[in-house]
Amino acid sequence: MKTIEKQIVSRIYGKGRGWCFTPREFLDIGGRNTIDSALSRLTKKGTIRRLARGLYDYPRKHPKIGLLAPNPSAVARALTDRDSARLQPSGAYAANLLGLSEQVPAKIVFLTEGPTRSVKIGSQEIALKNTTPRNMATAGRPSGTVIQALRHVGKSQVSEEHVSRLRNALGRDEKLQLRRDKAHAPGWMHPIIDRIVEITDD
Repeated sequence: MKTIEKQIVSRIYGKGRGWCFTPREFLDIGGRNTIDSALSRLTKKGTIRRLARGLYDYPRKHPKIGLLAPNPSAVARALTDRDSARLQPSGAYAANLLGLSEQVPAKIVFLTEGPTRSVKIGSQEIALKNTTPRNMATAGRPSGTVIQALRHVGKSQVSEEHVSRLRNALGRDEKLQLRRDKAHAPGWMHPIIDRIVEITDD
């Protein structure tokens, strides 16, 4: 049992602080009951933190305020339970990531090809929402987050300030990628994207 616990701790330390995980990450080390018992002991020791049923993290620490909240993307990644699953920030969270909104939503939504599920951590809910292949075509790229953020803001609500913020937030390569990915966006976004990706050659 101690050998298994040491192997688990070694893997956790190797991933570094901020890593979120489920017991499935250790099933190559031992049986499920053994893993659950080891994780329970490590939680009591304060080595790891239990976020929700079957969900843990190796928490990040701040020298003054102590343990920090888990990164929503890390939680979402753990919930997929498979490394190949892609994730795409959506809705108000996508808008927040790009500076179009200062408010962090109470419910953070990620689009995925996997099953729909959610978990509540404190006062915040992190949800995975199964979606269409079209919505996942730009997953994992800043262009996908831009498209989802604009979708959240809405056709009639996109302002020149929004366009300016996105133009300043994206680098040249990201703008070029956004221009290539314009085909995956709704038609009403096309002229907005054209204004965002205004690129001048040096």
